[in-house]
Amino acid sequence: MDTKNQILSLRDQLVNHNYRYYVLEDPIISDDEYDRLLRELEHLEKQRPDLITPDSPTQRVGAPPLSNFESIPHQLPMLSLENAMNEEEIRAFDKRIKKKIETDETIEYVAEPKLDGIGIELVYENGMFTSGSTRGDGFTGENITQNLRTIQSIPLRLRTDELPSPDLLEVRGEIFISKMGFESLNRTREENNESLFVNPRNAASGSLRQLDSSITASRPLSTYC
Repeated sequence: MDTKNQILSLRDQLVNHNYRYYVLEDPIISDDEYDRLLRELEHLEKQRPDLITPDSPTQRVGAPPLSNFESIPHQLPMLSLENAMNEEEIRAFDKRIKKKIETDETIEYVAEPKLDGIGIELVYENGMFTSGSTRGDGFTGENITQNLRTIQSIPLRLRTDELPSPDLLEVRGEIFISKMGFESLNRTREENNESLFVNPRNAASGSLRQLDSSITASRPLSTYC
């Protein structure tokens, strides 16, 4: 097998293993084996830098530090939700909804726990991750593409096994740090005599806004979309 086909094969293997690990939660190889495949791909890409592509698993870490964050407009506004702190406010919300849709019938709601993280938008063009941003003011966010590329649970290329990729796909979700990840991160910072993060949301926000993407890569960030 020539170098080009070796590189393509390794990329496909690593993309598949990322999918099984982060989406299916059913890995079929050990972390050591995954690292071995990644190192092999890095070695081959150094020999053939002309074959390096933006969606390669090797491109998640090590991008040059950002000088600043550019603004990036949202094609559709990223709206936020109001809080309801008590029963009275929930009933007022229900009343507004009934008035809005002009009904007196009982409305059924679905509720779920809220992840306390940072809202993001991911943009895919023809299946390739091309840009990512924060919610910002809802109309314009910060371009944090390089930092988002370091998060393993964000696919750099969409799978097309079952469905073809649309020309343009915008995905909105949340970046967060689990309680376990937060505690581990703060323990490490304490050992290094660094200031501790106040809460997981604060840690996630600070991690996403690093000018050096290698710092973002070292943080235990998770994605929910």
